[in-house]
Amino acid sequence: MEQLGIEYLEVKNGFVHARMPVNEKTRQPMGILHGGSSLALAETLGSLGSAFIVDLEKNDVRGSHMSANHLRAAKAGWVYAKAVIIHRGRNTHVWNIDILDEAEQLVSTCRLTNFIIPKESKKRISE
Repeated sequence: MEQLGIEYLEVKNGFVHARMPVNEKTRQPMGILHGGSSLALAETLGSLGSAFIVDLEKNDVRGSHMSANHLRAAKAGWVYAKAVIIHRGRNTHVWNIDILDEAEQLVSTCRLTNFIIPKESKKRISE
């Protein structure tokens, strides 16, 4: 995620906090934060959060569904994202990711569902 300038600030069980610059790499032509950049930030945090929780030698993490509501434009500076797990099942994780500007105003709120796939089932499918 170096391409977007994402910097991780805190990673712990069920929580990920990061920031991303609002600059020429993350803005759309109208000069505001691109919705796709916000989604990339949100999915990165939720996926990292799931990867941190599961045993990656035994499981893969795959995004299943992502949704977002963009509520405010960000034009410069940094946006800060906080991902919190709201469902931790055996086969699925659901994350809520809020993206805020430097004034702590909500820019976007996102929901990510990840599938947790046992690696053994992948082997059976490919055989």
